[in-house]
Amino acid sequence: MTAPILVTGGTGTLGRLVVARLRDTGCDVRVLSRLHHEAADGIEFITGDLATGEGIEPAVDGAGTIVHCAGSSKGDEDKARNLVRAVSGAGASHLVYISVVGADRIPVVSRVDRAMFGYFGSKLAAERVVADSGLPWTTLRAAQFHDLILMVAQQMAKLPVIPVPAGFRFQPVDAGEVAARLVELTLGKPAGLVPDMGGPRVYRVADLLRGYLQAARRHRPIVSVRLPGKAANAFRAGANLAPEQAVGQRTWEDFLAARVGS
Repeated sequence: MTAPILVTGGTGTLGRLVVARLRDTGCDVRVLSRLHHEAADGIEFITGDLATGEGIEPAVDGAGTIVHCAGSSKGDEDKARNLVRAVSGAGASHLVYISVVGADRIPVVSRVDRAMFGYFGSKLAAERVVADSGLPWTTLRAAQFHDLILMVAQQMAKLPVIPVPAGFRFQPVDAGEVAARLVELTLGKPAGLVPDMGGPRVYRVADLLRGYLQAARRHRPIVSVRLPGKAANAFRAGANLAPEQAVGQRTWEDFLAARVGS
């Protein structure tokens, strides 16, 4: 009997796609989730919380590889540390982590930076926990998912006037394509920090919003606002982009046609 692969955050946007693709390859999969789920189709669910450490030890017990997809706007460092502590005693052979493009290039130093861009600092801190764990590891940095851009656009479109950060650009990537790459890395040998993964095109924020508004048949004025701070300066310089790694195939327009236009 082969050891199961543990996926943290296995019910989230990326995690559920990773779980499905691992099952397609014939792997036994275990999912750590804060909510209770019944086992189904070769997927075992264990209830636990990475933030508190509850349920992590039984989740990692006997797992050969751990894919750490669980993430949030803050606390990723502590979650990674709790996971690494449990994994180190369980004898896992590979820890795979998903991070974000620009984690090492977006300076999060001031209170303003932490309030608006703390996610990047949290991801970088978690990366360091994984790299310093002593475990065989692989980390993939991906650009923002189409799903996240859509969620933000839907919320912003509720406003009578949409403010957008001046000079900001994004390179949205398809979550399914990232999941496929993550599974490839999971089934391979530990590789450390691998090349970034971005979508096929770089867009200005205003153009992303205009694309959504057009697909949703809505009309809103868009106003550019210049954000302060070193992190915002880094965004304007393109620190969150990976144009040399535009390996994704699905464009924002393709995504909108499937999710909104229909």
